Amino acid sequence: MNFNLTQIPQREAKPRDRGLTMVMDKGLSINEAKNLISVGGPHIDIVKLGFGTAFVTPNLREKIEVYQQAGLPVYFGGTLFEAFLIRNQFEEYIAMVKDYNIHHMEVSDGSITIPHAEKCGYIEKLTKHGTVLSEVGSKDAAHIIPPYKWIELMRAELEAGSSYVIAEAREAGNVGIYRGSGEVREGLVQEILTQIPEEKIIWEAPQKAQQLYFLELIGCNVNLGNIAPSEVIPLEAMRIGLRGDTFHLYLTKENA
Repeated sequence: MNFNLTQIPQREAKPRDRGLTMVMDKGLSINEAKNLISVGGPHIDIVKLGFGTAFVTPNLREKIEVYQQAGLPVYFGGTLFEAFLIRNQFEEYIAMVKDYNIHHMEVSDGSITIPHAEKCGYIEKLTKHGTVLSEVGSKDAAHIIPPYKWIELMRAELEAGSSYVIAEAREAGNVGIYRGSGEVREGLVQEILTQIPEEKIIWEAPQKAQQLYFLELIGCNVNLGNIAPSEVIPLEAMRIGLRGDTFHLYLTKENA
C-alpha cells in the first residue's frame, strides 16, 4: 500500500483462493485492458469475458494474452458455453478453449434447461481440461428457486468438481440471489451459508449496496463477481474500510 494505516483488515495475498474479485469485461479494447491492469491488476483475481462478447470482440487472442501475461486468468462467460451446448458443439467448445489457451471454464444453465445430472457430467468432463466454475440460478426473474434447491444444486456441482459455485445475479444484479429491485434475498443467502462453505461461493454483486451486504456479512475476504472494471479500486477500498459505507467496520471501539 502507499502509506501506513493501522486497523486495516488483512486481505488474502495473491494468488488467493478466497477474497476473490472477479471482473466482468464486456468488450474492453486492448488498450483499455492494459489500463485496467495498470491500476486494478493487484486487486483482480480473474477476468470474465461477459456472456457471448468473446465471439464478436476484435483482437480477442491478443487481449486474452494481455490479461494472462499480467497473471490474470481469463474465462468465457457461461452464456457462451450454453450457446455451444445448445448447438451440439460441446467438443468444439473444448477445442476452442484450448485454442485460446484458456484454463478456466464456466458451466451454467441460466439461459437453457439442462438436466442437473447432465450439467454435473459436463463439469466432470471439463475438470480434465482446467478449473471449472459453475453457476447456479436462472436468468429468468420469474423462475424462483427455493433455498433447499440452491443448496442441493451447489453441493452437487462442487462434488462434481467445480472449484467454485457462482450465485447468479446477471450483469445488472436483479435476478437469482436478488429481487428485481436489486435487494438481496437475505433469507436465501443465509440459508445457503448454513450448508455451503462461503469460500466456495462467488457472489455476483455488480451493485455497491450488494457488495456492502456481503462485506458486512462475511468480511473483507468474501468472493465477489461481476465487478465492473471501473469499480475495482472503489471495491478494494470498501473491502478494507476506506469508503464511507465500511469506514467503521474495522475500527476499535475507542476509534469508532
